[in-house]
Amino acid sequence: MRKMIILIASLASLLALCKPVMADEETSWKDGFNVGGYASAGFTLERNEDARAALNEISLLTTWNGDSRWSFFSEIELENPLSWDDEEHFQSESARVDLERFYFDYNFSEKVNLRVGRFLTPNSRWNLLHAAPLVWTSTRPSVTSRLFPTGTNGIMVFGALPVWNSAFEYKVFSEVLDDQDVEDQELEFNHVYGARFSLKNQSDIGLSFLSYREEGLNAENYQLLGLDFVTHIKQVEVSGEAFQRLSTKNKDGGSGAYLQTAVPLSFIGLHQWHWITRLETLQRPNEGAYERWLLGAAWRVRPRHLLKFEFTGGSGTQPDSPRGFLTSYALFF
Repeated sequence: MRKMIILIASLASLLALCKPVMADEETSWKDGFNVGGYASAGFTLERNEDARAALNEISLLTTWNGDSRWSFFSEIELENPLSWDDEEHFQSESARVDLERFYFDYNFSEKVNLRVGRFLTPNSRWNLLHAAPLVWTSTRPSVTSRLFPTGTNGIMVFGALPVWNSAFEYKVFSEVLDDQDVEDQELEFNHVYGARFSLKNQSDIGLSFLSYREEGLNAENYQLLGLDFVTHIKQVEVSGEAFQRLSTKNKDGGSGAYLQTAVPLSFIGLHQWHWITRLETLQRPNEGAYERWLLGAAWRVRPRHLLKFEFTGGSGTQPDSPRGFLTSYALFF
């Protein structure tokens, strides 16, 4: 934690260097701050388990974008602040505050930007767009959280270049500080570095590379190759990701993938409704393989509000991947 405080203080000092430039402006640097967030609550009826209702998360988003080349973003999340089940009734023992993101950006040009701080590891499209109101389902595919670190404390260079009628985006990053707070069931990674390249036009196709060390039972150095995409076939959204992990000692590194479709139901009079299907698979060393299928529906109640229903099944067990019926309501505020 002390190292994180030092890092944040250093970033704040860099930001302070901009004040002499900003002092000549008519508006105060404080005027660039904006605060918002999102929240979700849900009900789970898991196979062979008690029914459970919970306030899943409350995330506070803070942004700052003044008149200089600097900008700032943070996401502080309160996880599982309140839950209820048949045995324990209401309880908040699982509540946890998590610093999801905290970084400063410096804009050199339209094509080159620098990011320093804690950011979402950019080797998975789902990981970058994981906020509950932005995704179609209550649960995320396990392959997007069980094969690689979801967050990185470090430095990143990123930008976009025009290529014909498309945009070529790049992100190159490296960890400079290990995670200081690791939960009991959370996978621990360090020595992280990698890159992601994507081509955006009518479709979005991404290719990523990641190198890191996973601690714990599967302590090993890994290289990970990933492919992700989202496209539309007529009005149907089709998305997916696939990952292959390679061990430096030629051991089984693990792999996984998912494929998801979102079909609009306006043709039967259900406007703002989508029918969701997903298939996914995951294999990790010493844990075997498992598969999941998901059938569900999502209703865009308002532009910032999303109601979700889903039924999941399959084989094996994974943290945060229940089998049964789930419903949730997510909103931006």
